[in-house]
Amino acid sequence: QVQLVESGGGLVQPGGSLSLSCAASGSIFSINAMGWYRQAPGKQRELVARVVSGGMTNYADSVKGRFTISRDNAKKMVYLQMNSLKPEDTAVYYCNGIFRVAGGYEYDCWGQGTQVTVSA
Repeated sequence: QVQLVESGGGLVQPGGSLSLSCAASGSIFSINAMGWYRQAPGKQRELVARVVSGGMTNYADSVKGRFTISRDNAKKMVYLQMNSLKPEDTAVYYCNGIFRVAGGYEYDCWGQGTQVTVSA
């Protein structure tokens, strides 16, 4: 089936930058959407940023102007550039993808998550 593998993340000081990458593999006919979600301890998972097949993007209000999502459809990858990081950005970040797969059906897939910690 489809797998998502994230890379990047780690520990950064407030005001710093980090970049996340996510690679999709498997029998993917097309990409409907790819994006990033995050979950902080004791909180629900929330959307961070998402890009859909037509190229439209949407961001959580809390990250607008600081985070940028981009994609490479040929490589089946999505990226998240995070600048001006704040302690409240600390969370496990999950890659998500919605794909058209073999058989013609839609498949919703999650990565394993990568920790981002913003701390002095």
